[in-house]
Amino acid sequence: MTISDKTVLVTGANRGIGRALVEEALDRGARRVYACARRAVPHSNPRVTVLQLDVTDAQQIHDAVAHVDSLDILVNNAGVAVYDDLSDRAVIEEHLAVNLLGTHAVTQAFLPLLLRSRGAIVNNLSLNALAPLPVIPAYSISKAAAFNLTQSQRALLDDQGVRVHAVLTGPVDTDMSRGVDIPKASPESVARAIFDGVVEGHEDIFPDPMSRSIAQKWGSGAGKALERQYAVALTGSL
Repeated sequence: MTISDKTVLVTGANRGIGRALVEEALDRGARRVYACARRAVPHSNPRVTVLQLDVTDAQQIHDAVAHVDSLDILVNNAGVAVYDDLSDRAVIEEHLAVNLLGTHAVTQAFLPLLLRSRGAIVNNLSLNALAPLPVIPAYSISKAAAFNLTQSQRALLDDQGVRVHAVLTGPVDTDMSRGVDIPKASPESVARAIFDGVVEGHEDIFPDPMSRSIAQKWGSGAGKALERQYAVALTGSL
């Protein structure tokens, strides 16, 4: 997979990592980039098509699909993160609606185009998918669920030629982490590493210094071994 001459769609594209992904795709020669967000922000590059897309809105998802003729790479980047203490069920449901069900809904809507192109799905998750950060437990729960979704998609779509990548991101200097005083990677460096991982065919992409510090242990650990074992079992049962 290369990015050059491909069609890429990015959700949550109006700021942070999403905006950096749009620019990185353009720099790598993407033929068309669909920049999708709840608040559509105009873009000066003629190769960019801006679409309004709230990933929790079924009608907006349907309308977005109608504007896309072909698609090679879908990047599910839209997300929400709110500080909480698990005392309010509504906060948990909000995170699941965006980070899990929104990712699933967008993927299912664009899947026919990705099957046609034998393309790739890139789900931008978080290291919190592997271990929860106690100050954002609802976010961590939703990302853990989205990681399991990603692994399931990977196994189910493998024999249909669609690759599925999980991006396990550490702290990044975006609005989402503005109040956290810790070392953070730049959105631009993360976007570069994400597309590097797609080009190199990595199932799980660790795009920043903190996440890379655990990449080797994850790849050789029990969790990854069990995922592979289950995938083999699925192949044998089909």
